[in-house]
Amino acid sequence: MFTAALKRFQSKWRSYRHRFVPWVVFNISKNEKTLRQVTESSKDKLITDEQISQSLLRLFRLLLRSHGGLQAAQARFLPRISSEQEQHGGYPVCGDDAMLQSLGFCIDRKPSTLPFAGTGVFVTKGFVPKGAAVAMYPGTVYQPYEPILLQSIRNPFVFRCIDGVLVDGNDKGISKMVFRSCSGRDRMGPFLTSDTSWLTDSPQNPLAVGQYVNNCSNKRPANVCYQEYDVPERFPIELRQYLPNVNYSQETHRPLRCVVLVSLRDISAGEELFSNYYTIVR
Repeated sequence: MFTAALKRFQSKWRSYRHRFVPWVVFNISKNEKTLRQVTESSKDKLITDEQISQSLLRLFRLLLRSHGGLQAAQARFLPRISSEQEQHGGYPVCGDDAMLQSLGFCIDRKPSTLPFAGTGVFVTKGFVPKGAAVAMYPGTVYQPYEPILLQSIRNPFVFRCIDGVLVDGNDKGISKMVFRSCSGRDRMGPFLTSDTSWLTDSPQNPLAVGQYVNNCSNKRPANVCYQEYDVPERFPIELRQYLPNVNYSQETHRPLRCVVLVSLRDISAGEELFSNYYTIVR
């Protein structure tokens, strides 16, 4: 029994050690070859920030309609609905519908195909072409100098960007409380500037499950990679309510950092998403 428990622990550790910030820092700093590979792989973006923005805007506009967003204060920002949307009654009825209409695919959380890996993320409908924004990594965004020690204890969901910025994607415990507090703080009048529903079992933004994408293995190579994305100032205020990230401290001069998972190849329905925790595109 002890041997079986030890093997389960070792398997889980191998999967999550790449997200454990002290382990990552120690191993990259002592391994110049690994550091050089990470740096070299991060020079070129797979897709542009504008392409990411356009994908998010298409999805978020449909979500706004489906969630009853046609209030007087917001309706003036919305474009006319397309003929495709009219065929569906004008408004998509759920996040999956909006995702399928705007992006051509759906993703969802399910038990991973990897032994002892827990939850994974799968393409459940449609088809993901190479170079598509497949998911978002939600959470509170910390600058390198901001305190995250308590939140990081026994937390496998702390993601480290190339420049040292950290994203805490844990949806439980103190991490959950911190995100809710920061989200409520940043509200602008009638407009929410971030989405707290990713902390529940039913996120209204169906992309906000990227923290559950498992690390690749020799038998299951990565089909997505992480790409850093700073939300532009021109991003519509009425659509920011679907962004699953918030800054830990309130600094208006700093753009909101998001991390998007981009497909490395075509991905069909039924496939699980796998990433390489060392591969980050600046």
